[in-house]
Amino acid sequence: MALRRAKRDPEGRMTLGAHLRELRNRLIIAGVALLVAAVPGWVFYKPLIAALSAPMMRRGGQLNFANLTDPFVVQLQVALFLALILSSPIWLWQVWAFIVPGLRKNEKRVAALFITCSVPLFLLGCWLAYNTLDAAVNILLGFTPSVGDNIIDASFYLKFVMRFILAFGFAFLLPILLVALNMVGVLPARTMLKGWRWAVLGIFVFAAVITPTPDPWTMAGLALPMCGLYFAACAVAAVLDRMRARRRPDWADDVADDEASPL
Repeated sequence: MALRRAKRDPEGRMTLGAHLRELRNRLIIAGVALLVAAVPGWVFYKPLIAALSAPMMRRGGQLNFANLTDPFVVQLQVALFLALILSSPIWLWQVWAFIVPGLRKNEKRVAALFITCSVPLFLLGCWLAYNTLDAAVNILLGFTPSVGDNIIDASFYLKFVMRFILAFGFAFLLPILLVALNMVGVLPARTMLKGWRWAVLGIFVFAAVITPTPDPWTMAGLALPMCGLYFAACAVAAVLDRMRARRRPDWADDVADDEASPL
């Protein structure tokens, strides 16, 4: 089935059907990229699972494959996990291009810059999570009484690790989401700055929920970088708002919101 690209309206307007077709095409592209990127994860499964289980093994824990199909299921999970990371440049671009269609020339430059930044941000979040994982596992297994052993279900442990790493990665995409909302006119920079206290509170609550350990250091390790990224997004949104204000016709400043324009 050929992926036909519909002609875009100069002002970025699309019909509902065109939106659905574009969503389908972008999902297909992202899905194909995910499947292709799963091949290295399948091939290099053994060193990958060794790296992911290292924090638990250092505490004397062991992975348990309880069912006959568990080794295959776990290998498939690890392959798809690595695929999601390796294919991030493609699916991030597909998401961005779908959310912010019909950009003007100046905005396209900013969009290209931020989609270029989104991949390193996602990978940085994953890297930070992996480096935090050792402390998180150490704290959680530290509650094990001396009469017990840590024989952990392999599928359960890997789901926990993968969700932990991906949660950090997606959390670091916060500024990309905020800038995208600003570009489509939903979230002005003034609104973002006005609500910064609630945003910081929400970030710390999110970090507390997403980090599985009771210590404040793991939470702060996620929340503080997210706060910095939030204010960086505010700065970029302010620049974009100024760019749009320069293009705004002079008569628009004299027209009330509930009054018809001269056009």
